[in-house]
Amino acid sequence: MRWPAAGRFAAGLALMLACFAAPSRAQVLATEVLQLRDNAASLDASRWARVWVDPRGDTPIEQVAPMAATAAFQPPPGGVIAQSRDDGALWLHLRLRRDPQGRQEWLLAVPITVVDLVTVYQREAGAWRSESAGDTLAVSGWPERGRDPVFRLDLPGGETREVFVRIRHATAGKFPVDLTTSAHHGEQVQLDYLWLGATFGAMLLLILGCLAKGWVYRDPEFGWYAMYAGLTTLAVASYTGVAPHLLWPGFGLLLDSITPMLACAAAGAALLFVRNMLGLRRRLPIQARLTFAVGAAGLLVALVPALAPKHVYVPLVGAYITLSTVMSVLVSGFAWWRGDPVAKWVFAAQFPMVASVLANMFRTLGWAADMPYVSQFFIVAALAVEVPLLLVALFMRSRDRHGAEVREQALSTQDALTGLLAQHLFRDRLRQVVVRYRRDGESSAIMYIDLVNHGRIRELFGSAIAEQSLLRSVIKLRRLLRDVDTVARVGEARFGVVLEGASARSSVTERAARLIAAGLMPLPGLKPDVTLQFHIAAVLLVERDLAAEEVETALDAQLARMSPRTHRPIRFIQPEQALSNGETPPETARDSLLADNVLPAREGSRPDGLATAP
Repeated sequence: MRWPAAGRFAAGLALMLACFAAPSRAQVLATEVLQLRDNAASLDASRWARVWVDPRGDTPIEQVAPMAATAAFQPPPGGVIAQSRDDGALWLHLRLRRDPQGRQEWLLAVPITVVDLVTVYQREAGAWRSESAGDTLAVSGWPERGRDPVFRLDLPGGETREVFVRIRHATAGKFPVDLTTSAHHGEQVQLDYLWLGATFGAMLLLILGCLAKGWVYRDPEFGWYAMYAGLTTLAVASYTGVAPHLLWPGFGLLLDSITPMLACAAAGAALLFVRNMLGLRRRLPIQARLTFAVGAAGLLVALVPALAPKHVYVPLVGAYITLSTVMSVLVSGFAWWRGDPVAKWVFAAQFPMVASVLANMFRTLGWAADMPYVSQFFIVAALAVEVPLLLVALFMRSRDRHGAEVREQALSTQDALTGLLAQHLFRDRLRQVVVRYRRDGESSAIMYIDLVNHGRIRELFGSAIAEQSLLRSVIKLRRLLRDVDTVARVGEARFGVVLEGASARSSVTERAARLIAAGLMPLPGLKPDVTLQFHIAAVLLVERDLAAEEVETALDAQLARMSPRTHRPIRFIQPEQALSNGETPPETARDSLLADNVLPAREGSRPDGLATAP
């Protein structure tokens, strides 16, 4: 009797366990239906989805729907919806129930802008209704226009509905699928476009500013930069879905080829811009030829996606982008290592963009399917970092180049030693003064000043002291002249001066006398003790109406007639009245007398300006 009692006890225990186990199985089945409540604004559908890979990729929904109740559909491995093959289609099955009290409309989104085709199937009046969106369709044909595929779900409150999603993509990759309310999706779209618009707007303003600067300064480097920045911005806008959504929503001729085409063109332009920025043609000729060949090849590779099938151009585009971006970083890093101060800015600008582009490309093309998902906004952030840093490098290079050009122009307009105007500019100025006097009657005085002991100083003390004497002469001249007066070096030791508005000899004589006196004053601490001896010839246009060439000839002849030991170092060209009457006007005689007596000989000095013992 013990064994039957033990059997009854075991049977009761098994029944009890079965009663406890039954609700658990029911609970498991209940969790397969995803409850959608308004308080959960966004959900990751991969936790509740069942997936099946269609190897052919063309199985109709009527054959796929019955398979949802079989073992063909399985939970995604690792909870990640992914495709490891380059062909076929990936099917997802979802059972959804909206809260009867819910007021929000629900959407299904696949937040990948480069996915080829996404089709959502929902039952309507007993039949399956399909909607498609993706890279291979024009955005104007999507059920919801935007940057990435979004579909509205028909979910009556309290009813369980089945939804099938078919994803077709030419390469392996991971596909996030989100369930979100329309309100939450609208807010997210606004936030995304807020900072995307700010970034692209700043880029557009920067490009227009560079074009304007290149036009004003006639600098082609800014034009190259604007072209590079424009191509890069357009490629990033295409990759992030902004351009297909807002710029060409109805353009579907190139299907999904336009993004790799722009990417190749942008990569080639970036390499060519880095080449010009770093001046590789002068510094590294071998690298310059190599980078030019690879950069120019980007224009040819960019045409391949429009002419070849996807399985042909995908590896080619990926290899080219990898080569060109890595080469730009290596070249800038090598130039930085060789001491180029601009190269470090180029390297800092290129590195984050290259890293983000390669990570996204490897993941998108399926070359690194297990790589963690890198947001497209990382590329936009890298763009926001890259372009301003490259602009800094461009300004540095432009500053150096323009500095060299300014110095080169200065050599043609200024005397290299004294910094005064060159002789040809002084002659142009003299012609303008003569023309203005004849037109408006505005007189001026023109002076030629010779440092007569310059040759003697060079013989005794050498070229360095002789050049120093010229610089001292320039300093003394500038102290006596106004800003409006013109002074130039018109000979080895001769200076030309135009005194604007001078109509009397007294003002000219006063400045000349002060210059001569300043030259004879010893400079404290100067070794050797060299004084400067000046001879000055002047003419007033109000006294002699001469042409510019005649003025130069007359002043040169006047200085040639002066003896090195003359006691009249200031002399004027005689006026027309004195020449016609053979007399000297009272003012002319007074000024000549002033000039004759303005320089009392300094004790212990020689006529050549070299100090002697008293």
